[in-house]
Amino acid sequence: MKAAQEAIALLQQLIQTPSFSEQEEQTANCIENWLQQRNITTQRQDNTVWATNKFFDTQKPTLLLNSHHDTVQPNKAYTRDPFSADIIDGKLYGLGSNDAGGALVSLMALFHHYYEHPNPNYNLLLAATAEEETAGPKSLRGVLPHLPKVDLAIVGEPTLLDLAVAEKGLVVLDATVKGTPSHAAHQNDDQALLKVPAIIQKIKTISFPKISESLGEVKVTLTQIEAGKQHNVIPATVKMVIDVRVNDCYTNAEVEAILQKELDCEVQARSLHLKSSSIPIEHPLVQAGIGLGKKTYGSPTLSDQAALSCPSLKLGPGDSTRSHTADEFIYTHEIEEGIAFYIALLKQIL
Repeated sequence: MKAAQEAIALLQQLIQTPSFSEQEEQTANCIENWLQQRNITTQRQDNTVWATNKFFDTQKPTLLLNSHHDTVQPNKAYTRDPFSADIIDGKLYGLGSNDAGGALVSLMALFHHYYEHPNPNYNLLLAATAEEETAGPKSLRGVLPHLPKVDLAIVGEPTLLDLAVAEKGLVVLDATVKGTPSHAAHQNDDQALLKVPAIIQKIKTISFPKISESLGEVKVTLTQIEAGKQHNVIPATVKMVIDVRVNDCYTNAEVEAILQKELDCEVQARSLHLKSSSIPIEHPLVQAGIGLGKKTYGSPTLSDQAALSCPSLKLGPGDSTRSHTADEFIYTHEIEEGIAFYIALLKQIL
């Protein structure tokens, strides 16, 4: 399959080109060049590259094909060169191969396949975005105002080609426990540190009664705690960080308000924009995927879907459990299957 061979070769080039979040200029160049070599007109906003189908019609709805080309930093457990892009026993190794290079190059192949479709039901808008891993200001969220209006989206992430019809949102909250600072040798009945166990217990037991059919419960996790600088000084404050994965039954603002009410400390969300997202099971895009033998599920991990207000489906080759792991890889056959499935899926609705 020529399309798969070209996509795999592009992915190898992307892996060999470091593209940490906010440092994606060179991979953006690679993506631009690949598209332009196929006579596709590209546009660029910072390190996001985007393009529309040849016969774009403003009277038609637009389907966004989105994935990202930035990566996290390689962790210290790597035993291989994270930028080697070697193919061994059918595995393409390298940082960003699985998250989300495989999905990105498969979507690019899909876009190229349908680029000159003479009369599609949907316009196609391809966006290879930056800063997804850090949810930065130049990620999809920051680029959307510069793009045509989006009515429907496929977000390319590793899902084993199953249909992630919903995705949990994320709220990160800073919690500050206050007390009276003093010398450790003196009696102090208002110690911030001694208030913490009760707050931790409350975090463990706090209940969000609305359970989503596709995303399950809201998950609240204490992830960081910091206090004190000297052994003989009782600190004035304890700072904690709380990670909340939000289902589609609550808004992020509601979650913040509930935690502010329930926890005996100051609670402030860092941001409320990483909201949950979903697409109805009845949507023709989902039904087309089900008809092709795929199952649906709710995803606990966050992606650029959080920036979208339209119906969106997370879908792509690769396995989410490999993301951010040492010696990351994707099977080359997964990319071949991903391209073929994307093409078959869109054939149902275009």
